[in-house]
Amino acid sequence: MVADSRHLVAKPISKQEAKEINCDRSHKYYDICTINGPTVLDPTSSTFYLMDPINSTPQKPMVEKVRPYPRKFETHTMSRIKEVTLISGPPSPKCEIQHEVPAIVFSAGGLTGNIFHDFNDGLIPVFITANSIFPNQDFVLVVSKARDWWVNRYKEILRTLTKYPIINFDNDTAIHCFPSVSVGIISHDLVTIDPKLIPNSKTFTHFHALIEKAYDQNQNKPCKYNPSRPILVLITRNGGVGRVLLNQNEVIFEAKKIGFNVIIFEPTPKIPLHKAYELIHSTHAMIGVHGAALTHTVFLRPGSVFMQVVPLGTEWAAEVCYERIARNVGSKYMEYKIKADESSLIEKYNKDDIVIRDPVAFRGSDWSKMNIYLKEQNVTLDLVRLRRYLLEMYTQAKKFMDNEG
Repeated sequence: MVADSRHLVAKPISKQEAKEINCDRSHKYYDICTINGPTVLDPTSSTFYLMDPINSTPQKPMVEKVRPYPRKFETHTMSRIKEVTLISGPPSPKCEIQHEVPAIVFSAGGLTGNIFHDFNDGLIPVFITANSIFPNQDFVLVVSKARDWWVNRYKEILRTLTKYPIINFDNDTAIHCFPSVSVGIISHDLVTIDPKLIPNSKTFTHFHALIEKAYDQNQNKPCKYNPSRPILVLITRNGGVGRVLLNQNEVIFEAKKIGFNVIIFEPTPKIPLHKAYELIHSTHAMIGVHGAALTHTVFLRPGSVFMQVVPLGTEWAAEVCYERIARNVGSKYMEYKIKADESSLIEKYNKDDIVIRDPVAFRGSDWSKMNIYLKEQNVTLDLVRLRRYLLEMYTQAKKFMDNEG
């Protein structure tokens, strides 16, 4: 999990401090370097220059290099992240565009494209960094790998984070100047915002409020479903991706019989996020098999109900990823851990095989063995057992609907 150094609180940049380059490399997830003072960016060389440094000379410049992506512990991932240079000399290029606010620099490369990592390694760390390094200030985002699809997919959230347009680190050729800069973004842990580590004590609730602010202009549409029946969104998985719910039609039938209006939602990159938000934010309950699509839990309202179906071998990831998001947004969390006879792996392995009996021991420290559980396993839920869970979900969801609409 997180290194012991995570108790160190990120220090806001102060105008009274000496102009210098400071780097913190003590954390498991990230390195971060800041320049406190006028800074010049030459995007063609991925270099930030500190103007008028006090602790170095042209003969002995201070030079730091950092890859601004918060998965420092993954060598393969980090090797694909563009390295950024911070230098206190030689003399910087002449400024062409002057910005009045500081810059936050990060990469939207790495594992970007998987919605869980888009939030965990991007949007959440940017929120933490802004409130840690530049609290109560606006800022400019300078982004490497700011591909058009990424900017378009998250445009509402990005515009709510900052009113200034993104500077594309890879395509821009102009020389930019900033009053100060942070290169790298801060991660507290998987989908976690720790208020004790932020000067203005922001929490995940504040991040959730920012998402609501980003998308709420699209709301206030009348509900087309029977308002006397709570809405249950079933997040579905299809194709050869693994963790497919094989008796999905029977599960839907049971949920409807209990009293839910059931909506099937299969997230794809073609569905605009404001549409996904509109659906998830209006629902009273949600259910899905463990997987990145459950990141949509971040759109649930506090008090709604979320049940994660946990296949064999995925217990740890289920807890630290999607259970954590659900609890962070104030959703009532339920968990359906499948039994061996509900897993398709039982067709390939004996019940006493270590793959079935003790997935943690089987995997050990070799994460590649997780592919058996993530890609080769599908699930068929025990409808008798499931019905007890659905009844509890319905009770909670109906109460939420009656209270909140």
